[in-house]
Amino acid sequence: MSGHSKWSTIKRAKGAADAKRGQIFSRIGKEISLAAKAGGGDVNMNPRLRGLMAKAKAANMPADNIDRAIKKGTGELPGLVYEQFVYEGYAPGGVAVIVEVTTDNKNRSASDVRSIFSKNGGNLAGTNAVSFMFNHCGQFLIGKEGVSEDDLMEAALDAGADDIKTHPEYYEVITSLSEYDAVASALEEKGIVPDSSELAYIPETTTPITDESLARQVQRLIDALDENDDVQNVFSNADIDESIQIE
Repeated sequence: MSGHSKWSTIKRAKGAADAKRGQIFSRIGKEISLAAKAGGGDVNMNPRLRGLMAKAKAANMPADNIDRAIKKGTGELPGLVYEQFVYEGYAPGGVAVIVEVTTDNKNRSASDVRSIFSKNGGNLAGTNAVSFMFNHCGQFLIGKEGVSEDDLMEAALDAGADDIKTHPEYYEVITSLSEYDAVASALEEKGIVPDSSELAYIPETTTPITDESLARQVQRLIDALDENDDVQNVFSNADIDESIQIE
């Protein structure tokens, strides 16, 4: 989605129903386990883990859940072994879609993702079919309340951020993958709390959608993917006209 719709999604998510909390906790827990597996369970030595713990607390994830996720990642507790995979495909209208999956069963996830594409008018494609249309990078979205542009620029650019974009409601900080952790730490030190912080696939070019029916078809596919338990993130290059309201 475009930056605007991404921001809108974040604002809607803040009021998400309690019914989705279990899925939210599961996704964050998987991310925490993977971060702990890669960088250790000490938050002082693992910036990515520290950021995910902040994300977990913001979602009101119980401390016991966080602790178990860390220990599963470090091997202190037995549990499922998660792996990350990326799938690429097309939504209706030729919209490019990238799906990040974290799973303990690759075959199940691949089958599920393929089925979701097929049932919703899209099709799964091969590796690198659409990824060249995206910039895989670090992305921070930060509301304008409580932070000045000058303070943000000083903290982010000094830490190695590539770019800072100013939108009507928020700032967008872009970093290379290698500088993501350093920028995250710099923002934390300045007391700047992002509304969203992730390794994202940002489209280099977008596919404009002005037809309401097509917009709903694209959103239906994205929502179906997002509801799958193994799916962590869904990125697309759809740029749905702001006049089209999709709940």
